[in-house]
Amino acid sequence: MVDILLTNDDGIDGDGLRALRDELRALGDVTVVAPADNQSGVGRKRSTHATLTEHEMGDELAGTPADCVAYGLRGMDREFDLVVSGCNHGPNMGAYVIGRSGTVGAALEAAFLGTPAVAVSAYHNVEFFPHPPADYDFSAPARVARELVERSLDAGVFDDVDLLNVNAPIDAEDPRIRVTRPDDDFDVFVDHDADVPDELTVGDGERHVALRDKFWPHTVGYENPFSDIGTVRERYERGSDRRAVIDGEVSVSPLTAPRQATHHEDLDVIVETLNAR
Repeated sequence: MVDILLTNDDGIDGDGLRALRDELRALGDVTVVAPADNQSGVGRKRSTHATLTEHEMGDELAGTPADCVAYGLRGMDREFDLVVSGCNHGPNMGAYVIGRSGTVGAALEAAFLGTPAVAVSAYHNVEFFPHPPADYDFSAPARVARELVERSLDAGVFDDVDLLNVNAPIDAEDPRIRVTRPDDDFDVFVDHDADVPDELTVGDGERHVALRDKFWPHTVGYENPFSDIGTVRERYERGSDRRAVIDGEVSVSPLTAPRQATHHEDLDVIVETLNAR
């Protein structure tokens, strides 16, 4: 039996969290520590103080997903074999996106604290984002996650891998699974003519600019990229997480937590020269 700490970034009442809890119970004990409200896009942000409340799902923490993992792994009188984060109500893929994702941020926090982790995100083959989540059934990605967790633990995958980032289709019963790498395609569009949102006040001498992410080359912001995905399909090689999602597959990216240092001989020469002054 496995002791699993479960969290998410959509909040403790999230539909994906409940589906994942129900599936993972087949593997062992599941303890839920999840944010009190939506914490999407906070990455690995941590808090110094947080309030804790009992919830019918488990413990509700007024903090970030990383806070939930930190509390669960260091504030509870028990040991966990694995941390699982999700199911997120939308995909988390690409090197830039997974660095900003609260779902993946929770898994990274676990990895830095010495516990292997799995981040699970769900996407729809047509709508892309499963919103509103109450209109969708998260049982398919939750089932894929349970199978991956069980087989990966048995095979010793986490002896070498710190975390798995999983993106699974919500509307496919038996999708192909592909081992992937995070794609690094990302850009930003700066709009000088965007409408000023109601919550923003622009004072004298100030200018309003909108910074809109380009996660896909044919979209700006959080538009559904699948409406014209065929125009960019070949831009993404097989083996990338984006191509797997384009093809309706389950993307599984095995990742390590710390940044890997890169050696460059010219930098060695520069440092030696500066030290010799």
